[in-house]
Amino acid sequence: MRSIAIASGKGGVGKTSFVINLALALAQCNQKVLIFDADLGLANVDVMLGLSPKFDIRHVLTEKLSLKDIIYTTDYNFDIIPAGSGAIELVNLSSNQKLLLKAQMEETFKNYDFLLFDSSAGISENVLFFLLLAGERIILCTPEPTSIADAYALIKVAYKKYKIKDFYLIVNMISNNLEGKRIYQQILYVLERFLPEIKLSYLGGLPYDEGVKKAIKSQIPYLILYPENTLSSKIKEITLKLLKFNPQDDKGLETFLERLVKF
Repeated sequence: MRSIAIASGKGGVGKTSFVINLALALAQCNQKVLIFDADLGLANVDVMLGLSPKFDIRHVLTEKLSLKDIIYTTDYNFDIIPAGSGAIELVNLSSNQKLLLKAQMEETFKNYDFLLFDSSAGISENVLFFLLLAGERIILCTPEPTSIADAYALIKVAYKKYKIKDFYLIVNMISNNLEGKRIYQQILYVLERFLPEIKLSYLGGLPYDEGVKKAIKSQIPYLILYPENTLSSKIKEITLKLLKFNPQDDKGLETFLERLVKF
């Protein structure tokens, strides 16, 4: 199993939409995928899919249900673990709550090829927890200067606090491929100057597309509505890159569990 945390320094960069479509693209490649909605206080995965799950992560943290009990199977051949929206008690998990989740993760995740953590935006302790827990990390930003600065800040904080060194970068809503590469080089230059220990790999850029808003409003994944569009092709290209590059080899779940016991 490969575990990937998808995060952003700034909100509004299209992170959850990307996670949903990445899960769908992986499922279309015959991968068994689970999305863990790790934006615990302001969850959106179920909303974007037009779902109304009866149970969510709150029912696990109150010890009424297990993680396996709240897994929701979608119509798109991937599963989700939903989280509560507007639940302030989930914004910062306590040590006991983290331990409760960890105790159930091996049994819950063992049958999946990919586990995708859709984390919240920013640099909260919850975000850092899931970045550290995952075996791989994707940082999303847009061409906006504030988004670029916040992406760098997130990488910096993750390294300073937990010595996380490896990240992928995706630049969303670009006008052309050169813009995405330019922003990657811009962030890479600053990292090489001030944080040379960090490895930042460029997964690719995603073009701006008004169809994303329509997909969100219709609560249907973009890949379903516009399978032939350029954005869909770019998402599939990134998916294939991830499938070809597997740093966890065949010990993904074993490595994941080793990280769990270090908390």
